[in-house]
Amino acid sequence: MDTEQVFKALADANRMDTEQVFKALADANRRTLLDRLFQRDGQTLGELQSALPDMTRFGVMKHLQVLETAGLITTHKVGREKFHYLNTVPIQQVYDRWVSKFSQPWARSLVDLKTVLEETPMTEKPNHVYEVFIKTTPEQLWNALTQGDITRLYYFGTRVKSDWKPGSAYAYHYDSPEAQVMLEGEVLEADPPRKLVTTFRPVWNDSPEGQRTSRVTFEIEQLGPACRLVLTHSGLNPDAPLTMGIGSGWAQILSGLKTLLETGDPLVIATPQAEEA
Repeated sequence: MDTEQVFKALADANRMDTEQVFKALADANRRTLLDRLFQRDGQTLGELQSALPDMTRFGVMKHLQVLETAGLITTHKVGREKFHYLNTVPIQQVYDRWVSKFSQPWARSLVDLKTVLEETPMTEKPNHVYEVFIKTTPEQLWNALTQGDITRLYYFGTRVKSDWKPGSAYAYHYDSPEAQVMLEGEVLEADPPRKLVTTFRPVWNDSPEGQRTSRVTFEIEQLGPACRLVLTHSGLNPDAPLTMGIGSGWAQILSGLKTLLETGDPLVIATPQAEEA
């Protein structure tokens, strides 16, 4: 691949350009589709078409393609069904650029790992799917996900600690003298620098829902000089009162990760502890 092809690949991969985001949001029909996904994530084309009853199936499909090209939605296939998910990372980047100092608290809740690994069929659609393109290498991205000195710069001020071997524990500690644990879990699969699968238990939340666990998967794919990072969060209770906050939290984390790796400067985002103080 020559230099021109490399940069073309990067241009094709980087779908979260601010101009594309604003163009996609300029159409009222596309905003309606995003509103529908905000109400309930992970819907099929047929379900989304009901939000625009006067439009043909092909017309709705074209609007969804524009949203996907702008990075505002992602898709995930389960069997013959294709589910659409709201990808808030591009909006979060706009938010971080102009509004981040007014950031809202990070709230989330998760369900028992047993639901994910035993009771929930493996073919069930995930709750959240996020996609972000970062101009970096797979090795640098893997290090940013697994090294505490780096996570503290974008993961709400917490340092992650683990040997990242399957079966080992991991934990994110607040960067404070008390080293309080924010969340913890177990490494289920580690294939550096391509894939990381862990359980996820939010220790900071002392409600019964907050003490349960779910599953998070990071997948890294090199695309020319960029990396495509897909984050999938499965096993969440869609009816839990705190579940919607999970999307906001992941969007802030992924936005901060991209900014850090591409510019070397961390985003300043308030931690849940700081918001409660």
